[in-house]
Amino acid sequence: MAMDAQDEEKPLIHHLPPQDETSEFISDGTVDISNLSARKQRTGNWTACFFILGAEFTECVAFFAVSKNLVTYRTGVLPESNVNAATTVSTWIGTAFFKPLIGAFLADTFWGRYWTIVIFISVYVIGMTILTGSALLPLLMGLSYNRGIHCLTAYLGLYLVALGNGGIKPCVSAAPLVPINLTRLIQWSG
Repeated sequence: MAMDAQDEEKPLIHHLPPQDETSEFISDGTVDISNLSARKQRTGNWTACFFILGAEFTECVAFFAVSKNLVTYRTGVLPESNVNAATTVSTWIGTAFFKPLIGAFLADTFWGRYWTIVIFISVYVIGMTILTGSALLPLLMGLSYNRGIHCLTAYLGLYLVALGNGGIKPCVSAAPLVPINLTRLIQWSG
């Protein structure tokens, strides 16, 4: 078939300079995590996507599993009234949904999205570990069990989880909204 003048390839984004095929670096100003020019061979992979999706999935499952069972835990294991347990859970969930404002501020101002996710996932994991430890505390302490220490570790774990949630949510939820460089996506998808 003959190619018409209208069928010629046209760039999707006209303001970008054409890519130099012989260069090993990307010419549109993209940088890697070390703020160096990004290499074509190491950029555009799916590794970060799997990391972000996996982190979001496990964070959501863990957060909602804890929040659904928290009233039962507080009324059964830590003998509280239903009113006090419901107040505690509502305060914790409110805190968890307020913390993304802090996480977004830190990501936009200081650390960037990637480092904010890494730091707050670490905080989240520490919080979940402390929360799990607080559930095991009566078994571990035996006769020297102290209800005050049990409550303190449970609250510490819960609020570290809320803090970790606040750093993960704004960075991961906004990731699909970041503009995609269509030229690079088309070049590397083939």
